Amino acid sequence: MTTPLLNLDTQHQDMVHDAKLDYYAKRLATCSSDRLIKIYDILEDRNYQLAADIQAHDGPVWQVDWAHPKFGVVLASCSYDGKVIIHMESSPGQWRQIYVYQEMSSSVNSVAWAPHEYNLCLACCSSDGKVAVLTHNQNDTWSATLFPEFCPLGVNAVSWAPFGSPNPDSAGTAKRLATASCDNM
Repeated sequence: MTTPLLNLDTQHQDMVHDAKLDYYAKRLATCSSDRLIKIYDILEDRNYQLAADIQAHDGPVWQVDWAHPKFGVVLASCSYDGKVIIHMESSPGQWRQIYVYQEMSSSVNSVAWAPHEYNLCLACCSSDGKVAVLTHNQNDTWSATLFPEFCPLGVNAVSWAPFGSPNPDSAGTAKRLATASCDNM
C-alpha cells in the first residue's frame, strides 16, 4: 500500500480536474473549474509553497502537462473555452503565454507532450471530434496539423506512445498517438 507523501490544500475555489508533477517532481501544477492553474514548489521538508497563479482561460481548465525540462519550464493547458495555451516561466513565479491554439470549435479535453526525442510537440483533442498536433519550429513559431472529424462524437483523451515504438505498417518507428472517444473506440 502506498501512503501520501504530502497532502496539499490547493486553495482552488472549485473542482480540481488535474494535477501533474514536473519531470523532477519538484513542482506541481493543478487546474480547476475556477479557471485557474496553480503552480506549487514542492519543498524538501514535505511542505509546499504556492509559486504562481495563472489565469489564462475563459472556462474550466481540464488538464495540464509539463514539457520535458530540456525545453525550459513549459506547461500546456486546455480548457472548456476551446483553447490550448502553452505557458513558459520567464523568471521565478512569472509566466507568459508563448502560444495559443484556438482552432477547436468546442471544449479541448486533453493535452499531452510527445516524448522529448520528437522535440517540442503537443497533441490535443476536443469535444468537436478533432485532434491536433502542435509543433514548435526552429524559427520560434508553431505549426498545427489538424485531424478534423477524428471522431464525430468527441475525443476525451490523447496520449503518445514511447519514442522508438515499432510501426506496425512498415519497418522502422513512427510517432504514434492513442485517443479515447465517446464512440466507445
